[in-house]
Amino acid sequence: MKAVVIAVTVLFHCIQGQEPLCQSRASCSECIRSPGCAWCTQTNFLKSGESNERRCDSPESLKARSCKMGHVINPGKHALIHVKNSDLSNDAEYVVQLKPQNINITLRVGVPYEFTIEFKRAKGYPIDLYYLMDLSFSMKDDLEQIKTLGQKILKKLEDNTETIRIGFGSFVDKEMLPYVSQVKKRRNNPCPNPMETCQPAFSFRNVLPLTNDVKEFEREVSKQKISGNLDAPEAGLDAIMQAAVCKEKIKWHDVTRILVYTSDDTFHMAGDGRLGGVFQPHNGQCHLNNTGSYNGKAYDYPSVGHVSRVLQDNNIQLIFAVTEDIYPAYKALSALIPQSVVGVLKKDSSNVVDLISEAYGNLSSTLVLEQEGAPKELDVSYRSTCNGNQADTEWKEKGECQGIKHEKIKFQVRLNMSACLKEPQTFRIKMQGISEEVKITVDTECHCDCGVPEKASKHCNGKGALSCGVCSCDEGHLGQNCECVQQSDADSTVNMLASCRPDNNSLVCSGHGICECGKCMCQHLYRGKYCECDANSCEHENGKPCNDKGDCICGQCFCWENYTGPACACSPSQDKCINDKGLCSGQGKCTCNQCQCNPGFRGNDCSIFINACMMFKDCVACHVEAGKTDPSDCAVNCFHAEISRLDGTHELPCTYQDAISYEVEFGAKGKIILRYADLPRSIDKTAVIIGSSVSGIIFIGLIIIIIYRALLELYDYREYQNFVKAQNLTKWNEVQNPLFKGATTTVLNPLHLQNDA
Repeated sequence: MKAVVIAVTVLFHCIQGQEPLCQSRASCSECIRSPGCAWCTQTNFLKSGESNERRCDSPESLKARSCKMGHVINPGKHALIHVKNSDLSNDAEYVVQLKPQNINITLRVGVPYEFTIEFKRAKGYPIDLYYLMDLSFSMKDDLEQIKTLGQKILKKLEDNTETIRIGFGSFVDKEMLPYVSQVKKRRNNPCPNPMETCQPAFSFRNVLPLTNDVKEFEREVSKQKISGNLDAPEAGLDAIMQAAVCKEKIKWHDVTRILVYTSDDTFHMAGDGRLGGVFQPHNGQCHLNNTGSYNGKAYDYPSVGHVSRVLQDNNIQLIFAVTEDIYPAYKALSALIPQSVVGVLKKDSSNVVDLISEAYGNLSSTLVLEQEGAPKELDVSYRSTCNGNQADTEWKEKGECQGIKHEKIKFQVRLNMSACLKEPQTFRIKMQGISEEVKITVDTECHCDCGVPEKASKHCNGKGALSCGVCSCDEGHLGQNCECVQQSDADSTVNMLASCRPDNNSLVCSGHGICECGKCMCQHLYRGKYCECDANSCEHENGKPCNDKGDCICGQCFCWENYTGPACACSPSQDKCINDKGLCSGQGKCTCNQCQCNPGFRGNDCSIFINACMMFKDCVACHVEAGKTDPSDCAVNCFHAEISRLDGTHELPCTYQDAISYEVEFGAKGKIILRYADLPRSIDKTAVIIGSSVSGIIFIGLIIIIIYRALLELYDYREYQNFVKAQNLTKWNEVQNPLFKGATTTVLNPLHLQNDA
């Protein structure tokens, strides 16, 4: 399907913040290379004695100095870019995951521009999975698991895609000492146990190119036999390199490419080949023979950086499935290879299918957007809008997002050119692991297009060509308008130079200009008859001399357009002083477009009373105590307010001697309105509160005493009744004590006279 190519006009926004300060230049082309500068081509723009550098200034300054807009060259506000801008699509025949696809843009030096790149991962995008296995002897039990792997991988990944192709490759090590034994018997059968049979060692072998025939995968893998070598590290990086660069023999398609690497040991790196006498660095080319094998004897092991670059160039995502004891080594390796992850493989590889599925999920959920081949003069930075539409606050070297599924992601891209390009250059912005890219052709706006120079121009007195408002004088003529004839007489030249310096001991034009026709043409920011004044020496406002609203001549600002003040900071406008109540609400003066409020008033428009109650206290006293009825008698104290007395009593915000209440507010056109009235009479709240409190305390005390006495009387009465009741219930009976025994002997006292009577 052919992509639709359209042309769109995109407005790029300059970075927010302070405008760059223009550094004046002598020609139009040099001027527009200076950020913040524009060039005026108007022929009558310069004053007598001004150099062409004065044509180069900020657009605002040129406008203020009466340069008409049609004569201002200020490129870079808009950029017309031609875009291949196909919409994002999940169509199996035409998948689009990155938008836009092709941009042509012209930048201005030092002026950043931004645009947006959209990405959405297509659902069901096809997958090519190449299984790369270590066949050293320690992986013997793993090989048995891999023989039935094809169908399991297909079922596990069917949630992500319906189209998957699978291939198989294996590796051991370079076929030379000290990696592989060269003893013929051990070479043919490298098994540690002579009773077992192993196939001879090899560096890498493409056993089965990518195919959608799962049965063929299982059939070819089932034919594989284990091998062996002498040292622990294997030729893993050799195998990854060949699997990546041999695109035609591996049969990689332009889809999601996954390389699964399984091993239970570490890997040889660049430089290790010297142990076997191999000094030639790997050239990054495909070296598979007709049988799909690579012996590795001609080239050293590739470096990690080389492997990383090749994988990125070929959009291959790498999954390391390694045993737990070597996991740290491959974790460190993965950190150096973008779009790679590491998983822990069980000793017999029984969990390899789950590991591949999980690792693929981790890879596909991580997005990394980066540029490739950008010119050195161009700075490219990114801001990402990931989950929850939370945009980065800082610009970064790469655009990154985590935890992404199938939602649309936006990346803001900023381009900033630091120097002019000799010719347009093209670079690419790519998503790691994705074959799609944004192709950007960038050029710089470094030359003014002022049309064909006007030869023998009247503005140049017929003695020069006019281009961009500047005269290029014919030989023998000088001056802003080619009005001077260059004298060949040496004395005439000396006299002309003498008029460009105040005395014989001074430099011509104070060293800050050139002498033309006996007049100094000052350079940069210098002014004056002899270029003796620095135009940057005046007072600054908003970071600019004379607020960029006047000419700085010998330390003094000469303001334009009725601007006033030592730094031309006072604007003649009064728009910030006016409101619906008039100029400064009628209570102040407008100076430098700011209200200077009268005493007692504040606010940007003097519409707020500082303390209205205190301010009009004397006014109320004048009307109430003095009994003045004529408004003119109290006008000074009342600030010429409109005063009225309200009928009846009112409780207003302000009070006077607890008898009068009053309020003050602004009326129409800044008129002050004061209303007062008698304050409603009120009792002495303090006495009431104290009396109520004392009475309440006494009353509560009496109540407590009465209740106490009543309860006490009730208690005594109940106790007496209980006593009487107990007395009534008591009965007294005589009972013989059973323990008492009477006397058995009776003795009469003879001295006792018994009275019988």
